[in-house]
Amino acid sequence: MRLLLCSVGLAVCPVLAVCQHPVPANLSLADAVTLARANNPLYRQAINDRGPAAWGVRSAWSTLLVPSVSASGGIGYAGPGQQTFLTSNFSQSVSTVSSSYSFGLDWTLSGQTLTQPGFRKAQLSAADADVAGAETNLVTTVTQQYLTVLQARDNAEVARQQLQHDEEFQKLAQARYDVGRASLIDVRQAQVARGQAEVVLLRARTAVQVEKLRLFQEMGVTAPVDLAAVQLTDTFTVQAPTWQLNDLLTMAEQQNPALKALREREHAAAWGVRAATASYGPSLSLSAAWSGFTQKLSDINPTIASARSTAAVDSATCAYANSAWLNTGSGQPPLDCTQYSFSPAAEQAIRSANNAYPFHFTPQPFQARVTVRIPLWGNFQQPLEVSQAKAQQQDLQESVRARGLQLETDVSGAYLTLQTTYQAIAIQDTNRTAAREQLQLATERYRVGSGTFFELLDAQVAALRAETDYVNAIYDYHKALATLEAAVGRPLR
Repeated sequence: MRLLLCSVGLAVCPVLAVCQHPVPANLSLADAVTLARANNPLYRQAINDRGPAAWGVRSAWSTLLVPSVSASGGIGYAGPGQQTFLTSNFSQSVSTVSSSYSFGLDWTLSGQTLTQPGFRKAQLSAADADVAGAETNLVTTVTQQYLTVLQARDNAEVARQQLQHDEEFQKLAQARYDVGRASLIDVRQAQVARGQAEVVLLRARTAVQVEKLRLFQEMGVTAPVDLAAVQLTDTFTVQAPTWQLNDLLTMAEQQNPALKALREREHAAAWGVRAATASYGPSLSLSAAWSGFTQKLSDINPTIASARSTAAVDSATCAYANSAWLNTGSGQPPLDCTQYSFSPAAEQAIRSANNAYPFHFTPQPFQARVTVRIPLWGNFQQPLEVSQAKAQQQDLQESVRARGLQLETDVSGAYLTLQTTYQAIAIQDTNRTAAREQLQLATERYRVGSGTFFELLDAQVAALRAETDYVNAIYDYHKALATLEAAVGRPLR
């Protein structure tokens, strides 16, 4: 049934190449990362690129240790007519069909074949590092987007609470107006503030849905129709950053996937230099071949007639020699002319040979060859290849150095950002507490008539900004920590 549903899904939506796992209603970060590993297109491409690298290692060892084997077979047809080869003419009065086979072994030993296993193994290690780097980037991207959805959700909750406060303020202004202690301006201002809060809440809820769509995109899955049916369940705690920058730099130097991939490619380039340098040396080639063929005439009767005519001429010549030369007192015994006669057995042998097509092959002599090749002059081809290989290795060495410098900057910058965001949380918490107290005081002052509604609106705006800044500070900390983990190349929590 599941296979049938997948087939129907592919028929309806050809863009989906695989049957994806359903998204759980309660989505944790671990679930999101697991689904992303199984479905994210960029990560799947990195995994796909590893397959050719693995087969390259197998091919290199097989080429070094095992000769290549080839087998071929074919059939042919030649019509009647005349062929000319140099000064000789060959003609056939009937068409022929033929079949043949060949079986060959070839093995070559050179400096390049000796260096290929190490070169291909280094390329495989680089591909593995690319996969690890793609996985790290995937986890970081999904984590960042997961946090963005939570941040949008918390901001929507702040907007909802703000709307609730504005509704209470509107009721308060209306009640004061009804008893003659406030003007109609206060009521209208409260209505405007409530309307603005509704718009803010609407936009905040829309932002939550949009960020969820982007999360599903990063996961590589199709978003459900009802986005609200999927709820994010993970929570993240804030802890004081106790890591030391030197320790983080050391870990990044050893474990950052992008840096490791560049180092492996530099190692592969070093093997490429060895392979190019080995082209100066000799190479040894061994080959062996077995083959056979069959041939069939479309009409065998002319051949039999020709053989019978030739036998008759040979028999007549033999009889003439016996009567004219050997019976005239020469003392030599007569020739045995029966050997030239065309017997039914000879005719059957010709017919049997013609019926060998297509599988009763006539084997050809076994052939073997040993070749030693020594390059003497290649129009500077070898120096060109060596120079290109060395240039590639040197470029990768500079790329490794540049990546190391960039990594040091990334780790240091992420560490400083993490420290700043952690300190900002405490400051924003203090601001939020002060803004809440200010709003409470402004509300009480307006309630007893000692404060204006504009003071209340200002306190409300300040409280909303403080709540939003606190939420953003919390998630800025978590995102900075995720960025630091990506630069280091390993989880820190």
